[in-house]
Amino acid sequence: ADVNECTSENPCTQTCVNTYGSFLCRCEPGYELEADGVNCSDMDECSFSEFLCQHECVNGPGSYYCICPSGYNLLDDSRSCQDINECEIRNFTCTPQQTCFNIPGEYKCLDPVRCEEPYIQINENRCMCPAENAGCRDQPFTILYRVMDMVSGRSVPSDIFQMQATTRYPGAYYIFQIKSGNEGREFYMR
Repeated sequence: ADVNECTSENPCTQTCVNTYGSFLCRCEPGYELEADGVNCSDMDECSFSEFLCQHECVNGPGSYYCICPSGYNLLDDSRSCQDINECEIRNFTCTPQQTCFNIPGEYKCLDPVRCEEPYIQINENRCMCPAENAGCRDQPFTILYRVMDMVSGRSVPSDIFQMQATTRYPGAYYIFQIKSGNEGREFYMR
């Protein structure tokens, strides 16, 4: 008569399967059978692929889980990370005069636009140089400030934004230039 080793001595560390004249050891999901055929050791799922998690994979006993960096939430697929828009959910520390601007993983508080002489402020992002002021003769008529985010990982070259001169003021001429921030020559105009 066959002796059921699984009930008499159970030599396996996890699951024992009786066979005629012998036995087999099986491991729970997330574990693998060691060379001795008896013991089970944890599989490091994170070492199998760098694509299990978008940000960071953490191995656990018999399983793994994904974590996201600060400023990101883990999505329902339990592997992808999504930026938290602190400005949208009003979780920021900007003053009432400042504007909250969301950036990946955090936010920035932008100070209000301040027009320098001889410019006067028309609205929250536009400065105008009055034509009657002699200091405005060789200056741009208006300066418009716009803030926009640029996500990394874009294929280049690509258009970031478009501006167009208007025929509203006959005889006017337009100069478009990058005033600052292009020391590395990452941007150009056409």
